[in-house]
Amino acid sequence: MPNGDVHTVHRDGTWLNEVEGQHAPLDGTFDRKDDAVAAGRKDADARGVEHVIHGLDGQIHEKNSHGHDPRTIPG
Repeated sequence: MPNGDVHTVHRDGTWLNEVEGQHAPLDGTFDRKDDAVAAGRKDADARGVEHVIHGLDGQIHEKNSHGHDPRTIPG
């Protein structure tokens, strides 16, 4: 299983999830961003990686960690 982060992106009129560095959809395509985000969250959680959510403009709008969090950070 690839170790790259899961990115939810909009491409060619549809939403999809892909592993960082690859351009093949993980689990098909989605008409709605919310559906793609939910599937991407599930994929990232299963892989223990970050879930990076992009907007229509391609910019990162949100990041959620599903593993690899440093435990030595105070606070």
